Amino acid sequence: PHQLVLPRIAASPLDIMKLFAVAVLVASAAVPAVGFLAPSVTLPTATLRGARSGLCALRAVAAPLTKETVPDLQPVDVAPPRFSVSGTTNTPMVHKMEQLLREAQDFICSSVEEVDGLEKFREDAYLRKDGGGGRTRVMANGNIWEKAGIGLAVVHGNMPAENLEKKAGVGDRSKFNSIDRSQGFKAGEKIPFVAVGLSSVMHPKNPHCPTMHFNYRYFETASGLWWFGGGQDITPAYLDEEDMKHFHGTLKKVCDQHDEEFFPEFKSWADEYYRIPHRNETRGLGGIFYDDLNDRDPDAIFALSKDLVMSVPEAYLPIIKKHKDDAYTQQQKDWQLIRRGRYVEFNLVYDRGTIFGLKTGLGRVESILMTLPETARWEYDHQVEAGSPEAEITDAFKFARDWV
Repeated sequence: PHQLVLPRIAASPLDIMKLFAVAVLVASAAVPAVGFLAPSVTLPTATLRGARSGLCALRAVAAPLTKETVPDLQPVDVAPPRFSVSGTTNTPMVHKMEQLLREAQDFICSSVEEVDGLEKFREDAYLRKDGGGGRTRVMANGNIWEKAGIGLAVVHGNMPAENLEKKAGVGDRSKFNSIDRSQGFKAGEKIPFVAVGLSSVMHPKNPHCPTMHFNYRYFETASGLWWFGGGQDITPAYLDEEDMKHFHGTLKKVCDQHDEEFFPEFKSWADEYYRIPHRNETRGLGGIFYDDLNDRDPDAIFALSKDLVMSVPEAYLPIIKKHKDDAYTQQQKDWQLIRRGRYVEFNLVYDRGTIFGLKTGLGRVESILMTLPETARWEYDHQVEAGSPEAEITDAFKFARDWV
């Protein structure tokens, strides 16, 4: 396989994250001396190494490397057939979840490529010294998507027990079916764990095409504790109620096949989780969110995760096909970029995955910040015009609705 290296900007993503987080907190406090942010900001794109193929699924196979021969993060030209290692609490589930998410990544990438019709995903694979690794795939400057990323990550590691306590991170975890993740360990003691997850964000060019995010994951510790987490949400710049009925209806149909109580509960959690407190609004129009799910047989929750992640193209792509050729004005494009700014604010200040990866040092920065759009916009004290389409969807951002 040959190498393809895309250009970097001068500042590191972590430096930009730190600068932005400070700016958001200062600006939200309305300090006169820092009363504005730059109207337009270009965010970093990943440096990718890997094979480009007309098919999303890469067929070449590389022999796995041992822990002793791999630095903390070792780029590889081709991902090995498995990142997770044996010897965990429930090794069969870890392997099974990784295999599912590999297949889902292939399926979703090929589905998105077919709709875009121009660009292909480029893969960046790496191994971790402590076990695990990942493969990040990014499509940039396509026919429809400005940037679409979908990353598989498998992490074997150790972390302080306090990082897994009920209220670790942002907000009260008990709102989302919380369990005591630090069970069996004392404060300060290192907890061996393994995490397997697939995460994606897709940012279209057309402001009438919504951004979509999903994340499905499995986590277990050496104490025998395990749980599943997941979420899928949509972020339009303009409101089309039929689109929302389709997206939420697809998720409800999948959830109802497993438990009719899932969708209303997960939908309510999504409305709360994806809220931006300093803006008093949500980043989008919701979907589903759940975490710490271990209240039934793990195979039953695995089946739910499988059906949900495989439903991503069905829930999202018909909406893109419907709007990909819609005409739009510069004013509508500017509004889309302002809403992307809200997206960035949530991801860098409140998102659990971003905070976990950057705070613990266990995440790969390029893969974590892959979710950010390439362009976003902040205007000082921007106000929507009463009665406008922008005002209509702003009301939906502030007051959650039931779409199905």
